[in-house]
Amino acid sequence: MGQAQQPLSLAWKKDQPLQNSAQGSRLLPRLGEPQRKFGKNLSTFWSMVFGSQLTSGTVFGEQVYEGLDIITNKVTAQEQRMCQHHMISFVDPLVTNYTVVDFRNKATALIHIEDIFARDKIPIVVGGTNYYIESLLWKVLVNTKPQEMGTEKVIDRKVELEKEDGHALHKRLSQVDPEMAAKLHPHDKRKVARSLQVFEETGISHSEFLHRQHAEEGGGPLGGPLKFPNLCILWLHADQTVLDERLDKRVDDMLAAGLLDELRDFHRRYNQKKVAENSQDYQHGIFQSIGFKEFHEYLVTEGKCTPETSNQLLKKGIESLKQVTKRYARKQNRWVKNRFLSRPGPRVPPVYGLEVSDVSKWEECVLEPALEIVQSFIQGHQPAAAPVKMPCNETENRRSHHMCDLCDRIIIGDREWAAHIKSKSHLHRLKKRRRLDSDAVTTIESPSISSDHEKELKEKGSLGQNEKELESSV
Repeated sequence: MGQAQQPLSLAWKKDQPLQNSAQGSRLLPRLGEPQRKFGKNLSTFWSMVFGSQLTSGTVFGEQVYEGLDIITNKVTAQEQRMCQHHMISFVDPLVTNYTVVDFRNKATALIHIEDIFARDKIPIVVGGTNYYIESLLWKVLVNTKPQEMGTEKVIDRKVELEKEDGHALHKRLSQVDPEMAAKLHPHDKRKVARSLQVFEETGISHSEFLHRQHAEEGGGPLGGPLKFPNLCILWLHADQTVLDERLDKRVDDMLAAGLLDELRDFHRRYNQKKVAENSQDYQHGIFQSIGFKEFHEYLVTEGKCTPETSNQLLKKGIESLKQVTKRYARKQNRWVKNRFLSRPGPRVPPVYGLEVSDVSKWEECVLEPALEIVQSFIQGHQPAAAPVKMPCNETENRRSHHMCDLCDRIIIGDREWAAHIKSKSHLHRLKKRRRLDSDAVTTIESPSISSDHEKELKEKGSLGQNEKELESSV
C-alpha cells in the first residue's frame, strides 16, 4: 500500500488510428494514487466506456497474493464484477520466490497471447510499483535461469546470497563485475546479490547485459527500448500536505474496516510458526508488504503482556505504518520524476498530469481532461492538454561512485553526492575536522615559540652574568 503520485495511464495504439472507436487501439492506462480509489474509480469508468480490461500492477506485485485484502487495498469483489480484472489473488502467500520477472511474463502473456488484443479490448494497467510497470513497458530486466514458480522447493540463488555478509558479497562482485560493483553500495545487499546471481547463472556480467540493452535501437541510459510504441502516461498528483492527510486517513479507514483482525488471522495461519522458529522473513514475498511487518511486535506479544504494553505496541505499529506509507509515497514520487518525467533517450512517452488535491473539482480537473486525452489518443489526435515537462540532465551520473573519507561513507550518484556534502552531518564533521587541524597547527607552533623564548632568556641570563663579573673585577 502507500503508492502515490505515480504514472497513471500508459497507452499504445496500432499504426493506423481509429475514428471514434476503441476497436483495434491499444490503451494501457495505469492509475496511480494520491488516493487509490481515485484511480480505481476512473479505471472502472474507462473500462465501461471503452470496453477494456484491467491488469493490476501493485507494490511488489502484492495484489497477486491471496489474503491481506485490506492492508494491500485490494480491489473489491464488486469492482471486479464491473469489469474483468487480471493478476489478482493467484499466488499462495507462502511463495517467496515470485519476482518482477514473473509479473512481467504473466502480464505480457495476458496482453499478447490471450484474447485481450484478439478481441480488440483495451488493457488498463492499474496502480502499483513503478518498477513493475516499467518492466512491462521497457526492456529493463535481465533474465537468468528459468525457475518453476509456485513451489518452495526451488532454491532462489539471490535469496541464498543475501544471507551472506554484504561487504564480502560486494568484494566478490568487484572481482567478477568491477563496473557494477562501483555503482552499488556494499550495504545494498539485494542489488549486489542480484548482480552476482546474474553472473553465476549466465556467465555474463550484469553490466554487460545492461550495455547490450542500452545499445539496442531505441535504448537509452536507463535501459532498453520501449516494447510498445506510442505510450501515453497519465499521472494523478496532489499537494504533498493533502496527500499526507489522505494517507493517514487511509490507515484509519483500514483499521475501521477490520485491519487488526486480518493481521491476526494472517499471522496465525502463515507467520506464527516462522516466528516461533525464528525464521520469519520480512524481505520477500507478501511479508515485505507495507503494513504487516510494522505490527510484528504487537502480533507476537499479544496476550503475553499487559494490556497497557499491548496498547502501546499497537499505537507504535499504527504510527509506523503511517510514517512508512508517507515515506514510500515520496519515494514513488521521486521515481516518477526520475524514470518517467525526465527519462533520457529516444521514444519517451508523454506524461499528462491530473491534479487531484481538490476532490470537489474531480470532474473538471480529472475525469473530463482524462477522457479527452484518452479519446484523442485513440483517434490519433494530439490532446489539447500539454504533457508535463521536466528537464533531463544528460551529464548527471546516477551511478557514480564517491567515497567520503570524512564520514567513512560510500555515496552513489552525482545528485546524492551533492546532497551529502551539503548535509548537516557532513558539515558538522567538516567543522570538527578543521577545528582539530587548527588545534594541531597551534600545538606544533607552540614548542617552536617556547624554544625561541627560552634561548632568548638564556642569552639575557648570560649577558647579566658577564656584567656582574665585570663589576666585581672593577
